[in-house]
Amino acid sequence: MSLLIGALTIGFILSLLALGVFISFRIFEFPDITADGSSTLGAAVAAALIVKGTNPLIASTAGFAAGFVAGSLTGVLATKFKINGLLSGILVMTALYSVNLHIMGRSNVPLLSATTLSTYAQNVGVRIRGSQAPLNILGWEVTVLDASTLVLVFLAIVFVGLLLYWFFQTNLGTAMRATGDNAQMIRALGVSDANMIILGLAVSNGLIGLSGAFLAQYQGFADVQMGIGMVVWGLASVIIGEALVGVRTLGLTIAGAVMGSVLFRLLVAIALRLGLNPNDLKLITAGFVFVALIVPGLLSKLKSRRAGLSHA
Repeated sequence: MSLLIGALTIGFILSLLALGVFISFRIFEFPDITADGSSTLGAAVAAALIVKGTNPLIASTAGFAAGFVAGSLTGVLATKFKINGLLSGILVMTALYSVNLHIMGRSNVPLLSATTLSTYAQNVGVRIRGSQAPLNILGWEVTVLDASTLVLVFLAIVFVGLLLYWFFQTNLGTAMRATGDNAQMIRALGVSDANMIILGLAVSNGLIGLSGAFLAQYQGFADVQMGIGMVVWGLASVIIGEALVGVRTLGLTIAGAVMGSVLFRLLVAIALRLGLNPNDLKLITAGFVFVALIVPGLLSKLKSRRAGLSHA
């Protein structure tokens, strides 16, 4: 049960990453790989502040702000300096590696003895339950810390998802979505598509930085290597979510990204439970992404073939 609870918690935390990737890749169709650096940046900033005694809520907000700035920089390079979008992300991601090392002061910052959001969640859980005794869920013992952290993360993701849905219904959010659909049209309406892209990438990487801040506090450390492969993870979550719920409405797409992240993490947890060598985790992750990319196309061809046979 502890493995399941941990997988669900990490899945929800990384759903913020999936939402960020959804904004850049799906709304703007921008190949932004800044995520590999901004996720670590958010973790580094939050960890560095927490070990100095900063309130973890403020530290997490700072992680979001740091990712926001990183995304803005990528957007500026791509729109104002006319650098290829992929290269812009590579430039910023590469620079962030050194920036993260400077922020942390070393390659790894432990948080096990610091007060984090997990500590707050545990204190609330103990207060509600009245003791630190483990909970019995379907015959399995679950610690108050694990259960409380899962509930806290779930509520945070629901709040962020609703906030994001509301934002994309506003005039500014609608302009951002329109920029991704038809930049020429939005320019004809007197809106700067470059500014919309910069803002979109800033929000995207802000969410990714917030995900890194949450992940560092849950894992109990921030590491300079923790962001490797995050773009692949986020893209896989978005693709799996689209396969689950489709892309008919914005609300379903946002919910699908969260569901895809959780399902993807559960698949990884099951693979590890079945004896997968942790050294092969990235290989298996790439395999999951490959399957997620080709399955929708195969299903579409299968439906078309069945429709053709039925008409015949």
